[in-house]
Amino acid sequence: MSGNGGSGSDAASADRRPNELLTSWFVRSGWSKGELARQVNRRARQLGANHISTDTSRVRRWLDGENPREPIPRILSELFSERFGCVVSVEDLGLRAARQVPSATGVDLPWTGPQTVALLSEFSRSDLMLARRGFLGTSLALSAGPSLIEPMQRWLVPSPPAAPEEPDSVPTSRARGRLSRPELDLLESTTVMFRQWDAQCGGGLRRKAVVGQLHEVTDLLQEPQPEATTRRLFKVAAELAELAGWMSYDVGLQPTAQKYFVLALHAAKEAGDRPLGSYILSSMSRQMIHLARPEDALELIHLAQYGSRDCASPRTQSMLYAMEARAFANMGQPGRCKRAVRMAEDIFAEAQEWDEPDPDWIRFFSEAELYGENSHSFRDLAYVAGRSPTYASLAEPLMDKAVRLFAGDRDHQRSYVLNLIGMATVHLLQREPERGATLAAQAMKEAKKVRSERVNTRIRKTVDTAVREFGELSEVVDLTERLAMELPETAEAV
Repeated sequence: MSGNGGSGSDAASADRRPNELLTSWFVRSGWSKGELARQVNRRARQLGANHISTDTSRVRRWLDGENPREPIPRILSELFSERFGCVVSVEDLGLRAARQVPSATGVDLPWTGPQTVALLSEFSRSDLMLARRGFLGTSLALSAGPSLIEPMQRWLVPSPPAAPEEPDSVPTSRARGRLSRPELDLLESTTVMFRQWDAQCGGGLRRKAVVGQLHEVTDLLQEPQPEATTRRLFKVAAELAELAGWMSYDVGLQPTAQKYFVLALHAAKEAGDRPLGSYILSSMSRQMIHLARPEDALELIHLAQYGSRDCASPRTQSMLYAMEARAFANMGQPGRCKRAVRMAEDIFAEAQEWDEPDPDWIRFFSEAELYGENSHSFRDLAYVAGRSPTYASLAEPLMDKAVRLFAGDRDHQRSYVLNLIGMATVHLLQREPERGATLAAQAMKEAKKVRSERVNTRIRKTVDTAVREFGELSEVVDLTERLAMELPETAEAV
């Protein structure tokens, strides 16, 4: 029965023990054995593994301790990760992880310029061709823990010196490259424009355009260019790949987002831009917090801080401390969280007197953003500490400042909505459901102006919390009805 995803060996069945880890995840999922079997078969067909034909008896054997062959363990990992909104690894399910080659993991990639360009080109082309929501993501697996952190640490390993170019190896006209300085300036300004669109409209509106621009830049990087031009092109590629990753994260394509972030970090290394690399690592850290992996988030932030401690501007350092606070909050470490919040505030004050202009990618980190991040840290602490009103009260004044500052900022519409939602959750924590429902309704209205599955998901979770705790309140009943009518169930990735 090689076509059903089984392990095959009857001799081992006598020593088989029930898989308690897989059983625990399965019971909490609420799925039936038949439903899980159908999902495995559907995902296998998407991957092209048409030989997989799972049924309820096979699922029962997995729960009893049978270890299925690949790609079943990876499919199960993806299905449970999506079900619970966090990374559920093969090991977490009590299954043996098949050793993957570096290219299959999507993270442990060669740190060389030509291969970085080739991987960027290949992945962006695949994304453009297979951009239907969820399809590309099913061919990837999220990495977490040591399999994510250890490859990222190589970001700090010095690159070997490049071999000197042969002056007569290519015609002089091509060696100079075909890009003029004004054309390079235009590429950089286009990246700034894309970033503005994302902040205004969410990741779902222009994601495919960013991916297309990234693919065009990789074409330019495959042509002979002067060294200075190549570095600038790698910097553009790094910023576009980070933005493609951020937009993918915003619309819920988590494996795709992680792959772009990793490729962006490789490109930043080739550009020799360590502050940009630290920013990319902070985006990866934010994704890990979203996926309930705060320990991984903290490792990534510490790597970013260590790698840019002598070259990052005060604004960038402040942002990194704010993200460190978020990680500590979600780990339930209030003392370290509060210290990181203070550091973020103190260093941000220095940024006001910083003479040199900041790069465009960090200009989003305004006073409003600082208040928003720090308030979310205290809000997260409140949840981790068992819905503590003490930490909620610390979050409220900061969240209020963030909401007020973002309210008049049309350039950061998504941030305004996210902080409205945050304020709603704070009031729910403070047992003020009427105020929480009012803010959630306001966030719902504003959310229609952006295309962000992240925003929609947070609103739904906030409404679910209100229903669970204050379901009979008329304001909450009205909120659930409004949610059903006004908020779309899915956001299409483009």
